[in-house]
Amino acid sequence: MTTATHAPTTTAHPTLNRPNMVSVGTVVWLSSELMFFAGLFAMYFSLRAASGELWAEETAKLNFPFALVNTIVLVASSFTCQMGVFAAERLQPRRTGGVFAFARWGMIEWFLLTFLMGAFFVAGQATEYAMLVSEHVSLSSNAYGSAFYMTTGFHGLHVIGGLVAFLFIIGRAYAAKQFGHFEATSAIVTSYYWHFVDVVWIGLFLVIYVLK
Repeated sequence: MTTATHAPTTTAHPTLNRPNMVSVGTVVWLSSELMFFAGLFAMYFSLRAASGELWAEETAKLNFPFALVNTIVLVASSFTCQMGVFAAERLQPRRTGGVFAFARWGMIEWFLLTFLMGAFFVAGQATEYAMLVSEHVSLSSNAYGSAFYMTTGFHGLHVIGGLVAFLFIIGRAYAAKQFGHFEATSAIVTSYYWHFVDVVWIGLFLVIYVLK
C-alpha cells in the first residue's frame, strides 16, 4: 500500500502598498507651514483686537473688487493644476491634439497655464502694494501695515516658490527621455503645495478683505 504524498503548499504573502516617502515628507512639511501661517493669523487677530479704530480706517483703503478678481484667478489655478495632475497620472506629459483641444492637453500645458495664473496673482499683489503705499499704508506706517504686509507678503513668497517648482517640473518633463512614475510623483507632490497655498490665501482673503 502506497501513501500519496502531497507537495507542501506555499501561502502567498499579500503585497504591501507602502506610501511614497516623498509624498509623506511633503505632507509633514506642509503641516509645519500650516503652523507658521496659524501664527501669522494669531498675530493679525491680536493686533486688530488692540487697534479697532485703526483697522476700520485702514481697511477702507483696500480695493475689494481688485482683490476678488486676483483671488478668483488663484483659486482657478488649483483646478488647472489638478488637471495637470490627472495628465501626469496618465503618464501624458504633452498634448496629443490641437492647442485648443483642452481634453487632450498634457501635464506641461496645464502646468504652464497654472504658472501664468500664479504669476498674474503675484503681479496683482504687487500692484495692490503700490496702490496702498500711495495711500500711505506701508510696512512701517502702523500696526495695520505691519500685519497686512507680513501676512500677505509671506504668502506671496510661498506663491513664488510654487512658480519656481512648476518651472522645475516642466523642465524635468522636457528633459526626461521617458515620462515615468518619478516625474509623475514630482508633479503630484507639487500640486499638494499649490493647493495648500491656495487654501491659505482663501483664509487670508476672508480675514483681511471680507471680515474687515
